[in-house]
Parts: sequence; structure tokens; C-alpha cells
Amino acid sequence: MNQVYNFNAGPAALPREVLEKAKEELLDFEDTGISIMEHSHRGKHYEAVHEEAKSLLKELLSIPNEYEILFLQGGASLQFAMIPMNFMKQNEKPGYILTGSWSEKALKEAKKIGEADEIVSGKSSNYSSIPEIPSLSSDDYTYVHVTSNNTIFGTQWASFDNLEHPFLIADMSSDILSKRFPVEKFGMIYAGAQKNLGPAGVTVVIMRKDVADKANKELPTILSYETHIKNHSLYNTPPTFSIYLLKLVLEWAKDLGGLEELERRNKEKAKLIYDAIDESGGFYTGHAEKDSRSLMNITFTLQNEELTKQFLKEAQEQGFSGLAGHRSVGGCRASAYNAVPLEACKALKKFMNEFQEKQGN
Repeated sequence: MNQVYNFNAGPAALPREVLEKAKEELLDFEDTGISIMEHSHRGKHYEAVHEEAKSLLKELLSIPNEYEILFLQGGASLQFAMIPMNFMKQNEKPGYILTGSWSEKALKEAKKIGEADEIVSGKSSNYSSIPEIPSLSSDDYTYVHVTSNNTIFGTQWASFDNLEHPFLIADMSSDILSKRFPVEKFGMIYAGAQKNLGPAGVTVVIMRKDVADKANKELPTILSYETHIKNHSLYNTPPTFSIYLLKLVLEWAKDLGGLEELERRNKEKAKLIYDAIDESGGFYTGHAEKDSRSLMNITFTLQNEELTKQFLKEAQEQGFSGLAGHRSVGGCRASAYNAVPLEACKALKKFMNEFQEKQGN
């Protein structure tokens, strides 16, 4: 098998150990004679997987007891609509902090449901940094929505210290499980699994119980958080294989040493690539301001479009996958999620240095 360095933005790399374990159990799960995909979602074998995944999430993220954990479908995109449907109130408006394309989409969906405000936006700087956050009042907004990491532009909230509101909601699709963060600061957190948690198909929702109690009770059944809480995410058939793989990823993360070790590794990996950019004398230019740089998605451009195309062509030939920037931004993007090994980032830095030298820079 040829060496491939997977820097795809999502669906993204999965740990090799997880894939090997899934391969080993694919046809015969725990000596039952059938695959986990074939087990009833209401049977004891799948139920054990389901509950273990919840337990591991609670342990790894230090989720307090007053929170519910849900496994839903539809990705973060469905949450963009479900959130305002469940929590918008008459004569009250939610507020959205815009730090990239996904937060724009979340606001757009909210405006289809009712009135919603843009609190602040980084669009004027082409989302190159996390904007300064004004003082937020519970009287001003029903809830406040943020996107913790911005895959397209390569920015990330370094901390949430300056973010205060009784009902904060965070889309953490692309950096959950990558570093420690204060779960208790948020009323709700949601994340599509396909970056750090597992394969596409399952969305994790972490919701404070008092928040869930206030949700709209008059919605279509499948769109109500209350439905999924009461039915333990088993109201309809869940994506059982995706949740099984999520459990394996969480076991892998725990065995590594948990969030502290993952964060240490992610900082080490990102530094290698940012160093190649910063030490290039302008041959490579990072998109994100240094104080807003993402550990997950490293975005950069070369001096012109022709050079970018040549870089991507040669990178592909050398086994680097997924380095093209998003079509809305262009340039290059290396997504160094949890499962991307250190060796891949070392190899990319080496390739970047050698490519620059070949160009006579």
C-alpha cells in the first residue's frame, strides 16, 4: 500500500487502530456471529455500545451530571434549524457571533424560523481572526451561538473567557475532543462526528437539563429535543455503526491519555506546519492572525495561483491528500485533526521546505 498522508477536512482521518479493530469485528461482533450493523438497536449488544459511548464522552470531556448526551442525525446542518425551532421565543431574539461560513449558515437558518441578530462579525477581515466580543446580556438575547473552530478560514477560539451569557450554544464540530474546554459554560454543545469523533452519520449533542426543559413542546416529534432525551436517542433507528466507531475512537483517545495528551499532540503537530509558514520569508502566507490560529485547520496561500497549483500537484504525487483550500477561499489547507499522526505533519513540513527550495526561495 502506498503511503498516504490524510489531511482532508472532513470526513477526516480515523485512527489506524480504530479501523483495524472495526475490521477485526466487522463480520462477528463479540462472538455474536453477526456484525454490529446487523444487531437490533433495541437489543442488549447494541445498547451496551450506545451507553459506553455516552459514558466515555462524559468521562473524557468532564461532562457534569446535569447534562444530557444525545446521538442524532442530520449533521450540524440540521442543528442550525432545530436550535431556533426549539429555543426561539416570542418577542425575544437569539444572537449569533459570525466567525466563518458555518456560523453564517447557522444564522441564515435561524432567520427562516424568526428574528435573529448578528452580534458581531469577522467578515470585514475575511474571517482572519476571532472578533472582539461585546458585553452580552440575557435581556438582549434568548441564546448566543458561536462556532468554536472555523474549518474554512483556519481560525479557532483560543478560550471562552470573554464569553458570558446564561445560554451559550457552541458548534464544536471541528475541534471537540481536541483540547480541554469548560463544558459547564455552555447550555448546549453540538458536533458532527466526522472530524475528531468518528465517521459521518452521527451528531453529538450535549445539553444542560434545565435548558432542555425550556424547549418548545409543540414541534413535530422528530424535531423536538425532548423526544430524543426521553427516548435516549433511540426514538428512531440511530446510525448504529457510526456510534460504534465513535465508541472505538473514544476508547482510543482514553488509552492515549485523554484530552491533555491530545491537546499536547495537536499543538506539536500544528507548530510544525505553522513554523514552515512563518520561516518561509513570505513564500507561504498564513490566512489566520496568529492569536486566532486553529490547531485543527492550518490555512495558507502561496505567492500566486500557478505556484499553488504546482504545489498541490506535487503534494498529491508525494502522497499528501486533501491539501486544497476550500473552494470559497482557495489556497491550501492542512487539517491536522486528532487522528492525523505526527509523522504526517513532519512529512508535510519537509515537503513545504523542499518545494520552496526548488523554487529558488
